[in-house]
Amino acid sequence: MGRRAERGGLKGRLVGVTTALGGAAAAYMLVARPAHLSWGATDQESAEPLPGDHLIENADLSATRAISIRASADQVWPWIAQLGQERGGFYSYDFLENLVGCDIHSANRIVPEWQDVRVGDEVKFSPEVGLVVALLEPERSLVLRGGIPLGNTAPPYDFTWAFTLRDDPDETTRLLVRERYTYKRRWARFLIEPVEAVSFVMSQKMLRGIRDRAERRATSRTPNSRVTSRKGSR
Repeated sequence: MGRRAERGGLKGRLVGVTTALGGAAAAYMLVARPAHLSWGATDQESAEPLPGDHLIENADLSATRAISIRASADQVWPWIAQLGQERGGFYSYDFLENLVGCDIHSANRIVPEWQDVRVGDEVKFSPEVGLVVALLEPERSLVLRGGIPLGNTAPPYDFTWAFTLRDDPDETTRLLVRERYTYKRRWARFLIEPVEAVSFVMSQKMLRGIRDRAERRATSRTPNSRVTSRKGSR
């Protein structure tokens, strides 16, 4: 009788844990995930086309994140142009990227030697993995494309990562970053969608990192100016 009661209690606890996990997953999908996929972006920005969208016409997963920067587009662009491992890094959580061997060291200065980026160049995530520059409009947009292979297996998805700069009327620049995925294998969804939560964490830090560097440099080049409040910015 005691063993039966013990088994019943264990089963009840397992059901409770499973229910709680299911509820948490449902809450994330309904509430947190949509906010993560559009962090900082307006509804219009999330819906409107951006450079590179045509490379993946029917995306299985798309995220658009944005931030306002109190600097001109030509002052923001150099930080984007030098993205990449062995270059300017990604201005995010370097220590997390380096835990998996990426060897990222985000720069706090603009390096002229890293500014010459062209279509067909590889922008590396790590010494062995990178994306290819698919589209480029200097001081306006940079679109990377590709995927990360799984060992000797080709990537089970296609991916574009677009960085777009737009001038705002209040002399600020809007930076929009869009990720688009299309799944080549049915199981790719179970690989990519959980990773998107990590991408949100890294992306919002990257956006803030670019903003802070661009604003700091813009202010230092104009001694009498000061960065005003970022109303509407994340």
